[in-house]
Amino acid sequence: MVKINKEAWTAEVDLTENAVYIVKDGFIKKVNRPETGFGRHIVSWQKGKPVYAEIQVTEHL
Repeated sequence: MVKINKEAWTAEVDLTENAVYIVKDGFIKKVNRPETGFGRHIVSWQKGKPVYAEIQVTEHL
């Protein structure tokens, strides 16, 4: 869960939850987990800002 204080331009995240967040231009977005529970996130940056988030899913055999 993310608590956002728009007056102070701050966000508070729950440290008991395993999660990845992207902050861009004053907004915060939670990145979805890989459905299988295994995988990786690759964030591409352009001109100092995150522009793409790629999710690679790995199947555990």
